[in-house]
Formats: sequence, C-alpha cells, structure tokens
Amino acid sequence: QVQLVESGGGLVQAGGSLRLSCAASGFTFRSARMSWYRQAPGEERELVAQISSTGAITGYADAVKSRFIISRHNDKTTVYLQMNSLKPEDTAVYYCNALSLHWGQGTQVTVTS
Repeated sequence: QVQLVESGGGLVQAGGSLRLSCAASGFTFRSARMSWYRQAPGEERELVAQISSTGAITGYADAVKSRFIISRHNDKTTVYLQMNSLKPEDTAVYYCNALSLHWGQGTQVTVTS
C-alpha cells in the first residue's frame, strides 16, 4: 500500500523559508519520479517541482524557479521541498505525488505579508 506523508508546513512571514518533507513507502521509491504540487483556495492544483528517480534531473514551475529546491534521499525514501523567499502567493496546501498516481494528504503553507 502506497503511503505518502507530508510534513513541515506552517505559518511564515514573507521572505521566510520552510522545508517540506514527504516520507514515502509501499513502492520502489528509488525508481520513482516524485513531484510536489500545490492548491490554493479556489484554484486548481498545480505542479510546483519534479525530480527524477536518481535526483539528477529537476524541474520547476516558473513561479517558484530560483526560490524552491526539490531534492530526495533514496535511502530514507523521502523527498524534500526547500522553499525560500516565500511570498503570500505561495500560500496553498502542498501535496507530494509519486509516479503521477499517488497523493499524500497535503500540508498547509501560509505566508503572511
């Protein structure tokens, strides 16, 4: 059974940083492309960042490029999202995704101005 458990969300002032974690189990993590998505109130869920199975290839939405960093630790079966220079428009529920199929429960990030 696939499980994705996000953590690390919270309330932060604009300009601050947060690091999200997603602990994965129930599948071959080291073979899986992993992604972070987010969904703001009244908006569609959007892709934030992706990372290949080895971590060698990453991709970012334009809105977060140069501010967010996705990484993974295959031995710990965990994927991370380091979020720097946060803006109020980054406020959303952030979701971990595995293989474009499986979702975590989400973690709330709120950025105040």
